Amino acid sequence: MGPMLLTVVHLVLVAAYAGFQWTVRVLVYPQFAGVGPGFAAYERAHQRRVTRVVGPLFVGQGVTTLWLLVLVLRGEAPAGPVVVGAACLAVVLGVTALGAVPLHRVLDAGWDAAAHRRLLRVDSVRVAAASAGVLAAAWLVLG
Repeated sequence: MGPMLLTVVHLVLVAAYAGFQWTVRVLVYPQFAGVGPGFAAYERAHQRRVTRVVGPLFVGQGVTTLWLLVLVLRGEAPAGPVVVGAACLAVVLGVTALGAVPLHRVLDAGWDAAAHRRLLRVDSVRVAAASAGVLAAAWLVLG
């Protein structure tokens, strides 16, 4: 895959993830509060289903980001947008692992309004980082 095609594939993956993350933040997570009885089962089903979507997007972004970082080291890609994009992905992955996943574990036990509020705040960070990642990927393609 040539560098231009790689940058376009990267942009598509980053934009798909950002769209996914915006949907989760604006639509999916706010609906948690209205589930009522049976929330724990709902939460576990949510986790199983969402992993099927987000897992491939994380893997795809990870592969293209690493590939782009190699190209930067070889002098074949501009460092600025690649490093900014890699930092955005690192924030998303770190906030997911250290914030969202533990909060989902709390919600596994049943509805917890405080955990839900924290999840919304954590997810807002992911939305911001994912959106910035799209800008970095677009900068890379258009730069």
